[in-house]
Amino acid sequence: MRSKSWILCTLACASLAATMASADELRMASPPQPSVEHPTRGMSMEKVEAKFGAPVNRIPAVGDPPITRWEYPGFIVYFEHNLVLHSVIKP
Repeated sequence: MRSKSWILCTLACASLAATMASADELRMASPPQPSVEHPTRGMSMEKVEAKFGAPVNRIPAVGDPPITRWEYPGFIVYFEHNLVLHSVIKP
């Protein structure tokens, strides 16, 4: 009799726990596409200047490998040697 009570209690607790379990789902929107046209990785300094014009400010190369920064009104371009490493759109 005691074992039947124990089994019934265990089943009741298990079913109660199963009905109480829940999970939250986080839905995220896709990242916004940049609205400002900017240089892409691998473009040469010459191509960047031909397409976007002269930068507002040129920061000389530092480090090894040399990293150069060009500042434009809407974005900043980082070069490794003479190729675009990354461009960052200003907020």
